This record gives sequence, structure tokens and C-alpha cells, in this order.
Amino acid sequence: MKKITKHLFSLLSLLSIMTISSAEMNSMVPMPKVVKVNDYIYALLGPTELPNNSNRGYMVNSTVVVGDKGVILIDTGFTDEIGHHIKNIIATITNKPVTHIINTHNHGDHTLGNSAFENVKIISSEKCKTAIETNGYEWIGIAESTTGLKLPNTKPVVPTVTYAEGKHTNITLQGVKFEFWVPAGSHTPTDMMVLIPKYEILIAGDILVDTIMPSFRDGHVKTWISTLKEIGDMKLAKIIPGHGNLMTTAEVRELRKDMIKLYDGVEVGYKKGLTDSEIRKTLDLSEWTKRKHFDELMGTNINRTYLEVEEANF
Repeated sequence: MKKITKHLFSLLSLLSIMTISSAEMNSMVPMPKVVKVNDYIYALLGPTELPNNSNRGYMVNSTVVVGDKGVILIDTGFTDEIGHHIKNIIATITNKPVTHIINTHNHGDHTLGNSAFENVKIISSEKCKTAIETNGYEWIGIAESTTGLKLPNTKPVVPTVTYAEGKHTNITLQGVKFEFWVPAGSHTPTDMMVLIPKYEILIAGDILVDTIMPSFRDGHVKTWISTLKEIGDMKLAKIIPGHGNLMTTAEVRELRKDMIKLYDGVEVGYKKGLTDSEIRKTLDLSEWTKRKHFDELMGTNINRTYLEVEEANF
């Protein structure tokens, strides 16, 4: 009897250690701010720092839409670990399984968490699928280099259902009516936004970001400005951006105004024969300096705008 009791105690101790280890592992990924948009839609607002070892690469917003028998998840995070983290948070909201994933564009911080989900249908733009097939492993390299982590369980998982550029497609998933909007290249050539018309909600991916710098790295600035005009003219109750807090159409119009001013300033400088670094000294960047990561991203954004202006004026 004593041997059985001792064995049972040892087993319980082992289970306790395993539980603590699991809890400690989960706690290593920061918790998002969970915003209940309504009874069916939740925004998981991730950290807004750039990916690093402390946040383990978690720096993106996801949206949870609870349907009749399953969950539609929009954007899954930078790693397999973050994908599992998001899955665990969803389990605190509903016991329904994730049946569909929507990727708003190809960047790894929005797509590499796909690998944490099995038996799901993954949806994106056609160009997003192609970009993940082509550059998915490159993004794993970026995740590893920025976080200092090894990510053997993180794999690019390619969407299986895609939509063409320029299309607005109405579709019902798990009883929820969506509109998939694939604009001309904006934040990237691979963008797709998600409208939920009944609730006047737009999930915008990185076409919109709040309080942080937008990244022009893969952007098409001129068409991005046009896309923002369309969004700003819409009647929307809530906008869930790719990073930062929920936004309003008034804030979209302000972002568009700042982007127009930047583009026009770069174009004026280009026509004077200035280089992009010389142009920077002529620009009024006061509104941009209010955003996080200004120092890290402003130079790249001006350079990308310069290259676009150069192409347009060639």
C-alpha cells in the first residue's frame, strides 16, 4: 500500500511539474487585449512592439468570428507557438473549433501561425497564396533572426481557397455573411480585407494600423492612398486594423491625408533632382513622429515612395 501511495504521489508530482512547465511556456507569449466587439466577434489586439525575444514575435491583431458550428479566425501570428497561443485564447471564448482561417496578406506575422491549426480551410487572395509558396521560408528566417528563437515547428501553410485582385465576393461561412475585398496592391500586392456587412465591421489587415508606423516595404503607395479613400467613404461601425487599437473612418481619412502629403513631398523633391535622403530634410514629418517605430521605418518608407515616384515619372 505504501509503495502504491508513493508511486501515486510521484505521478501527481510529475503531472504538477508538467502543468507548471506548460503554463510557464504559455506565459512566455504576451497576452493580447481581448476586445468583445459584439456577441460573435472578438478582436485579439496583440503587442505593438517590433518582434523581439521578449514578445517571441507576437505583434499582430487577430479577429475571432464565432459562427454556427465553428470559428473563423483572421490572421494567426508569426510562429507555430503564437498560433497555439491564439488557439488557447479562442478556447476561453468558445468551445467551437476553428474551421476557417483568413489571411489578410502574406507577411509572416499574419500567416505563419497557420501551422498550429489542423483540418481548417485557409482563405486568402490569389497573390497571397503565391507569395507564401514563394517566400514562406524567408519569413521564418525573419522570425528567427528578430526573436533569436529556433522555430522547427513553424512551417508555411498555403491557402487553399483564393480570390482574384479587384473582386468583391460575398460568401457565407458558418452562417456568417462576409464580403472579401481584394483591392489593388496597397500595403502589399497580396492584400485582402474582410467585411462583415451586417455589423458594419471591416478587418483591414495592415492596410490600416493605429498609432504605429505603416510599413511601405512591399507597398504600392499611390493605390494604397486610393484604397484608403474607399474605406474612408464607407459607413463602418468598427475597423479592426492589422496592428494597434480599433479605428474609425475619421482616423482612416487622417492617415490618407498624411500619406498624400508624404507622396506629394517626395514627388516635388524628385522633380528638383534631389535624392531620397535629401528629400527627407525637406519634408514635414511632424505627424509621423507621433507614431511608434518612426525611427525604424520612416527611412524605408521614404525610399519606397521615392522609387514609386521615380517609376511613375520615368
